[in-house]
Amino acid sequence: MIGATLVGIATSAIRLATPYLYAAIGEALGQLSGVLNLGVDGIMLMGAFSGFYVTLLTGHPTLGLLAAVGTGGLMGLLMAFVSVTLQAEQGISGIGLYLFGLGLSTLLFGMTVGTVKAVAGFPPTPIPGLSQIPILGEILFSHNPLVYGAFALVPLAWFVLNKTPFGLKLRAAGQNPLAADSLGVNVIRVRYVAVIIGGILSGIAGASLSIALLNVFQQNMTNGMGFIAVALVYFGGWRPLGVLAGAMLFSTVNAIQVWLQVQGVDIPSDFALMMPYVITILVLASMARRRIHVPAALNKPFERGGE
Repeated sequence: MIGATLVGIATSAIRLATPYLYAAIGEALGQLSGVLNLGVDGIMLMGAFSGFYVTLLTGHPTLGLLAAVGTGGLMGLLMAFVSVTLQAEQGISGIGLYLFGLGLSTLLFGMTVGTVKAVAGFPPTPIPGLSQIPILGEILFSHNPLVYGAFALVPLAWFVLNKTPFGLKLRAAGQNPLAADSLGVNVIRVRYVAVIIGGILSGIAGASLSIALLNVFQQNMTNGMGFIAVALVYFGGWRPLGVLAGAMLFSTVNAIQVWLQVQGVDIPSDFALMMPYVITILVLASMARRRIHVPAALNKPFERGGE
């Protein structure tokens, strides 16, 4: 009984980590280039709605995913234009983008659907052979494709950041953009690409909720997940493996609180719901005691020839 419970919690934790991984790794790329995007939650909401609505119309979740990718990319482009080209204060711009995504997704949902409906999203796709492994097969290899994609993104992001010319340019743009510019790096282009990729991944994060994990859309369904994703970037020290560790910590606590409610454990439901967020605050507070290497140019506009 205890073994089955632990397997169930671990399986749920893997599944629940999916949107955080997409959104946090995308945000990490943007921050490493020097751009702070607090609008992640708004992009997730728009990605969730567009993915859900296209899936509802067509019956094909793949088309819904493509719609979420396009929506996320456009939202990322908007953030890049405001923060990089117009050089607006990034924190305020991000909050504005979040409110825009929250309001527009609510408006569009009310105008087009109006009530909660279920769609046929991505079904579980067990990996042949691996899903038959006792215990590990159920925990790791019996999920839908977007879950696999989220975890595959971790080594891919590490490779891009550490083993490719683009990764070197991206990190240079976030550490010392003037020096990077003097060496021929187009800092503005690098920041645009990073923020747009971050927007695409945030759109996929939203779609993973509406057409893979829950298969419904409702107003403000992210419930602040985007802001948790931003916190996970700091927790992980801007490293993909660190982000993975933070996402698994948060999703495991979340899975435990869901299990406690399902089992009818005699604790207030509001207390159970706030457990993951309390853990996040405690972890972030503990980080203040250790040295973390924040990208030196984070949240600082770049202008050629400027100081």
